[in-house]
Amino acid sequence: MKFLQHIRSKSRLKNGDDAQIYEYKAPTAFSPRNRTGRDGISRLPLKLLTEILSNICPHACDDNYLSLEESMRDGGCMLCDMRDLAQCALVSRRFLVTTQTILYHNVRIDPVHYCEREVDLAAKRKRKSFFERNGEPIDAPKQRVEQFSRTVRDNQSLAIQVEFLKMPYMTRETCIADLARTVSALPNLKYVDLPDGIYSDDRSCVTLKQELEARCPDIRKMKYLRGAERSFALLSQSRPWQNLEILELSRLEIDPNTLVSVLASFPALHEVRLEELPMIDDTIFSRNNSTSSFPPISTFSLQSTPGLTALGFETYLSRPEVREVLTNLTILDTGVIPSELHRILATAPYLRSLRINQTIQRALTPSSIPPLTSRSLQTFHFEIESPSTSPHDLQPPSESYYEYLASSILAGNFPSLDSLYALSTSLPSLLLPPPAAPFANSKAPASSLRRPLMLYTKFIPEHDWYLTVITPPTSTNRRGSATATRPISFYNGSTQLGPQWGDKARDSVIVGNGFGGFLAVPNEDGTRPSTSGGGHKHKHSRSKSKNSAGWMG
Repeated sequence: MKFLQHIRSKSRLKNGDDAQIYEYKAPTAFSPRNRTGRDGISRLPLKLLTEILSNICPHACDDNYLSLEESMRDGGCMLCDMRDLAQCALVSRRFLVTTQTILYHNVRIDPVHYCEREVDLAAKRKRKSFFERNGEPIDAPKQRVEQFSRTVRDNQSLAIQVEFLKMPYMTRETCIADLARTVSALPNLKYVDLPDGIYSDDRSCVTLKQELEARCPDIRKMKYLRGAERSFALLSQSRPWQNLEILELSRLEIDPNTLVSVLASFPALHEVRLEELPMIDDTIFSRNNSTSSFPPISTFSLQSTPGLTALGFETYLSRPEVREVLTNLTILDTGVIPSELHRILATAPYLRSLRINQTIQRALTPSSIPPLTSRSLQTFHFEIESPSTSPHDLQPPSESYYEYLASSILAGNFPSLDSLYALSTSLPSLLLPPPAAPFANSKAPASSLRRPLMLYTKFIPEHDWYLTVITPPTSTNRRGSATATRPISFYNGSTQLGPQWGDKARDSVIVGNGFGGFLAVPNEDGTRPSTSGGGHKHKHSRSKSKNSAGWMG
């Protein structure tokens, strides 16, 4: 009896503590319940109400075809935003319809809460018992997938609203059966995070792929890897996804005719990515009346395809329907050499973004080839490197290509260029014209820069990009200016910088001035020696290298 009384006393104390924490607060005179008259929220237009509720859960309005890991938002907790949006459905029936439309448009099954709430929830998810205090935690994403699958299979009106389904990598790799049951109930699905086995025709994903082809005809993005050659060749006959927009192919052993026939079977295709296709060459661009032609696309990405050369691109861009559509081109380690890049730019009048990455052996003679010219190019990745990237080399062969690029820019051949990426630290000084003679009445030096240029440079590909803003010359500044950022070096004040920097062993920061020298950054505690020629102001701004159902968490 005393044991039972002891338990009851503990329960009373616990209930008393909870009652003190969650005490009831009576409505005040300013409570909305006591207001009289017509509710103003009910008179809001549906479009405005949808916009207001969308700001509560911003990720639910994303229409990108990126995975859950790639579409993360900086700041905020996606699960908490989704919970807050779900609670808005309890306001009225009008809120319920609008909230469900937003909530089930883009479904994210995040693994954890990205806030302090995860600490308490992680402790509650553990299966504790009397004999095992530190139990194994419950797999919360797996339970959310099961609950979401049950919700959309029981409610068809909610299932037809789902267009995007994103989940963590481990969840989609381990919950293949649950994922197959889920996609079978989503007829309007456009994008879903799939396991890697479905891209290579793995046996464990056969059922999932069959459900996807039979029940989800509106898929917009698909990928095929090594091992899926047979299913890829059958696409031209079965044609399961006629609204496919993005297609990625990697390490496939397919011939050029098969590739062209499959690509031509997708009328809505506008982005193609080809990676490590050894059998592909310039014949995919040849136009033959008896067979299909390579379709016109707006975004074309090639990587490790040595069989494709500039001559093939000239043949492809000779078609008017291709020239008017192609706006983004990426060529990484292909047969297109940098000295022939001017041929592609001359035949692509609407190109806005271009990226080329190539390793060269010999230096370039700019006088032997025409300059680079493009009136539409806005973003240019010109990443040319040499096999020997030692900083002690006098003149790496890649520097001749950057001199060729700088002369083309200063000649006014890129009037729309906004951003430039290069693997060269000397390019900022090359883009500035030589200074005028002192006390001379001559006009400003010839320079065709008419707008600021955001120049991102680095010496080693593994490092981060550093920003240099190059402004065109003006009447007061006849040379122009460059606001540059360089890597920071840390030295010990007592041993490496000399006694004039202070007696204490503190760290000192040396920042490059953008023209081969260094500027000493003074410390707040004391003054440091000044440097000569430090008339330019420098900013340190490193560029950004890369934001009612139980399943809501």
